[in-house]
Amino acid sequence: MNGILESTLKTLQKSEHLLSNLDDASLSNVSVSPYYSSIGSHLRHILDFYDCILNPDEHNKIDLTARKRNKDVETCCEQASNYLNHIMAALKQRGTDLERQVIVIDDLGMGTIEMPYTYAALFAQANSHTIHHYAIINYILDRLGIIFNDSVFGYNPTTPRASSLN
Repeated sequence: MNGILESTLKTLQKSEHLLSNLDDASLSNVSVSPYYSSIGSHLRHILDFYDCILNPDEHNKIDLTARKRNKDVETCCEQASNYLNHIMAALKQRGTDLERQVIVIDDLGMGTIEMPYTYAALFAQANSHTIHHYAIINYILDRLGIIFNDSVFGYNPTTPRASSLN
């Protein structure tokens, strides 16, 4: 399997571990300021991003603004786990032709635009995007007093560790 897809699956496996340590109330808790988002909303967003990538339209365009936004995934650990397993299975079945061109549609703040990508670049972006959302989830976990034993959850692999900063 391609290294990009292997990295993606390794990153997403952290969601499996996370979901196995949460209940529905913790998944859907929106009490943490300043954004009042839930762990579930971030997980759903991550999985929707991958779902878009895995389902281009008939013109080989991927619209990242056309996410499913299934609220059940945000509030039910079982639904979130099922969605995660579906995405991971699709990634495992994915071919390795990651240099293939694709048109990505996204809204960068001024309306939707179309951009040329390769699948490799898009999966690399999705992996970084996932790690970014894990950092937000880690903040929510901390504020909710939920201990999650993963010292690198939400850290980009290139982030220097505190001990190596001086």
